[in-house]
Amino acid sequence: MAISDLTSSLLIEAEDLVPYLGHPQLRIVDLTRASVYEQLHIPHAIHVQPKQLVKQQELASGLLPDHEKLQQLIAALGLSPEHHVVAYDDEGGAWASRFLWNLHCIGFHQTSLLNGGIHAWLGAGLPTTTEKEPIEPVSHFFPVPEKILSQYQISYHDVLQLVEKKEVQIWDCRTFDEYTGQRLAARRGGHMPNALNYEWSRALNRENHLKLHELEYIQHSLQQTGFDLAQPVVVYCQSHHRSGLAYMVGRLLNWNIRAYDGAWSEWGNMPSSPIVTGEKPL
Repeated sequence: MAISDLTSSLLIEAEDLVPYLGHPQLRIVDLTRASVYEQLHIPHAIHVQPKQLVKQQELASGLLPDHEKLQQLIAALGLSPEHHVVAYDDEGGAWASRFLWNLHCIGFHQTSLLNGGIHAWLGAGLPTTTEKEPIEPVSHFFPVPEKILSQYQISYHDVLQLVEKKEVQIWDCRTFDEYTGQRLAARRGGHMPNALNYEWSRALNRENHLKLHELEYIQHSLQQTGFDLAQPVVVYCQSHHRSGLAYMVGRLLNWNIRAYDGAWSEWGNMPSSPIVTGEKPL
């Protein structure tokens, strides 16, 4: 089967991936815990650790890596412009989606999220392996641009301006306790002014191998929360891990969505950030 058949599938089911296993232009990327990968993984899958996806600074723990580190990741995956990437994890898609967001930020769009990840794969009774296959060398790597694509990422200063002017919807996908400030994970707790809380895991169907709920159901839930999917939105969590899946949900719903990768680890640690505590904005 031609790898081009996958190019329009931002979300792929486990059974639909099987015919492509071993295809020379397919890169399957495993973002499960290392212990899980050692025990079993999808044949031909390459393991990537979450620490390879982020740059940590004093006030922010989940920033997009710098140009050099992104180049190293592309080289480690042996990724060329002709490849298609399918990513999965063991937690419902947050790390896998965060990885795909990294790729989107540098202009690589031939990507799919495996719906339900390794849980759905095992649930379907599909083959696994413990073998680690060498990556076939490529003639040229995917070129990493110096400038990150701004339609997928937003900085602290840019989101601060939009928040102060009330010019953008804000999706806080953390837990309710984090949103209200009852649980503190930075110097200050609470949420951005006018942010609406829709926890990332609400999109997952725990009774169906952590696959996403039907998109129509998720869309209705987001609209009930108060979001207008016809208008742009910025999403954040604590370190742009959980919001990786929220970003992917937005893309699947054709929503104009950007991720704030500084996230609460940056916003809550900045002394001048406007912050609201409690259930409703003041």
